Amino acid sequence: MGSHRRLAPSGFDRGALALCVLSTSMAALGAVPVHAAPNADTRAEVDRLYEEAEKATQAYDKADEQAGRLRRRVRDAQDHIARQQERVNDLREQIGSLAGAQYRSGGIDPAVALLFSADPDDYLDKASTLDRIGTRQAGRLKELQSVLRDLAQERAEAAGTLAELERSRKAVAEHKRTVERKLARARQLINALPTAERAAYDRASRGGRTDLPDLSGVPAPDGRAAAALAAARSALGRPYVWGANGPSGFDCSGLTQWAYAHAGVHLPRTSQEQRFAGRRVPLSQARPGDLVVYRSDAGHVAMYAGNGQVIHAPYPGAPVRYDPVGMMPVSSVTRP
Repeated sequence: MGSHRRLAPSGFDRGALALCVLSTSMAALGAVPVHAAPNADTRAEVDRLYEEAEKATQAYDKADEQAGRLRRRVRDAQDHIARQQERVNDLREQIGSLAGAQYRSGGIDPAVALLFSADPDDYLDKASTLDRIGTRQAGRLKELQSVLRDLAQERAEAAGTLAELERSRKAVAEHKRTVERKLARARQLINALPTAERAAYDRASRGGRTDLPDLSGVPAPDGRAAAALAAARSALGRPYVWGANGPSGFDCSGLTQWAYAHAGVHLPRTSQEQRFAGRRVPLSQARPGDLVVYRSDAGHVAMYAGNGQVIHAPYPGAPVRYDPVGMMPVSSVTRP
């Protein structure tokens, strides 16, 4: 942790770069001459934009996950409605056949038909068959009415789900525009810096560790946590990509979700939801594999790796890496 020297307390340090840890990344600027350090006002504005972008990213992730669930519900409903419609068509065909048989055999009073029948026994057999046909027809009609009612209800529910899906799609698109707008403005500010300051900023973004720190003597609480941590380590060096959950890129909650999926554990998509996806433990009792959630809005999440280090996907331009657990204010620690 000695390589992560902190800057003197400032608004920048207190604000921390929301998309995960610019406070630690910028600590690397301590090795850069003072005249090369990025303008404090610019840094603060970039921090604010990245924090707002991360909040919008979590909202995008949640809306996108909801849209995915709704798409699956719509697809399942459409498949079931198609099967029900086939059943309706089949029942109508059966009822039509039964009605045709009755019509062809009817037309005169049953007593008169019996009087003129050359074979009364044969007539009675046919009458019995026609009676059964009538009973079967009534049963098919009742079944058809029931299926039609169910079909109408399923179609109404599917229409409601489609409307909800459309609202969710609009929310996804809006959150996406917000993220892209914030990130584009942040990039504009960074690009507008003088060359030396921009280079210092970029060096800070590449700060942190991707090599394996000394984590000996810090066991994971169970096999699932160990498997999740191993998966997270395998992602070291891969880029931050907002809205992504692997395998080639990740946002912060996408990394932890992806890592725990390798351990057979399904985590919710967002950092706000992941903080409730297990048992809360004090930071002092954190073990490898625990989820460390940051800031009061739970807008960022990392995985504890042991010895005061976490693995996380920091922010655009920075790879998945190790950073000190205290890189920004910790709001909770969860053990899935």
